[in-house]
Amino acid sequence: MKPWIQKTLAGVFGATIVLGGLTACAGGHRHGEMGPEKTAEIRGKVVNRVSSKLDLNDAQKAKLNALADTLQAQRAAFKGKTPDPRAEVQAIVAGATFDRARAQALMEEKTRAVQTASPEVIAAMADFYDSLNPDQQQKVRDMMNKRGHRGGWMAHG
Repeated sequence: MKPWIQKTLAGVFGATIVLGGLTACAGGHRHGEMGPEKTAEIRGKVVNRVSSKLDLNDAQKAKLNALADTLQAQRAAFKGKTPDPRAEVQAIVAGATFDRARAQALMEEKTRAVQTASPEVIAAMADFYDSLNPDQQQKVRDMMNKRGHRGGWMAHG
């Protein structure tokens, strides 16, 4: 596995543990998992917003929808079959010692999910980006530069 993937996963895993611990200690409100209807609604809004900002034609919209489907599938694969991923992470630190074996197994599961889905995600992103004309590609770069530091350009209006 490439070192940057390992570092990224380790960072995500570490941040999840820290944030989960802080939320638990602070008594934070837990929102739970979004249902399929809410997920579809948000996905639709994001696709519509991107389509509008980039003035996509029908073929480009189809590629954007394929990218959204691929990203959604990757997210589901990354989540895995665990009904409550937060509980899984919390179980690692539930005892007097850090459950290294369970943490390693969880890390390996997430790593496999990323490795398995990466080619499809890259292909879908490349198909979408390559379908854009130069002006649209520049808009994507501009939006990423402008908003990338605040959580992603697709999420902002």
